Amino acid sequence: MDDTLKNHLPENAIHHVCQLLTEEHLTIKVTGERKTKHGDYRRLPNGKHQITINGNLNPYRFLITLIHEIAHFEAFKNYGKSIKPHGIEWKRTFKQLMLPFLNPSIFPAELLPLLAKHFKNPKASSDTDVTLSLALKQFDEPNDKTYIFEIPFGSTFKLYNGRVFKKGNKRVKRYECVEVTTGRLYLFNPNAEVELINS
Repeated sequence: MDDTLKNHLPENAIHHVCQLLTEEHLTIKVTGERKTKHGDYRRLPNGKHQITINGNLNPYRFLITLIHEIAHFEAFKNYGKSIKPHGIEWKRTFKQLMLPFLNPSIFPAELLPLLAKHFKNPKASSDTDVTLSLALKQFDEPNDKTYIFEIPFGSTFKLYNGRVFKKGNKRVKRYECVEVTTGRLYLFNPNAEVELINS
């Protein structure tokens, strides 16, 4: 396994990840931060398979993302290309691949019950599991990011792409926010990263 990859993983996960990566047609690349995704998997025109993972992820999110993408590769290999990207075959594969990692020698004790709950029915992105996502974020490098749930009602905020919104009421789980320029209503997860605009 590439040393760069090892530097991004929890130490006790490295051996088992090495065992998963014996497939010679699978390449892993660590990339810069991408705002819209943590990683991806794709089949290349030459028949090989490539996984890319954002290099700014903390070791626990990096591991979850890597296994998520390996599950895409394994599901493709075992079930063919007609399956849904995050359908039952991928969910089953992801759960099976992740199980050996769900122990206190790899993950902090406070994450294990959240991970166990998440992997009963894994979602297309761990970010949609708000409780798990916020728990994982505490292991990120300190930064000046703000989350929707932290800002006051009626506040104006900006996204990474420059779009400006005003925070409204909370529905069951998500917040109603109005885009200032269009007046259109959008729903945001509480853990969405935003930049508060001082008015």
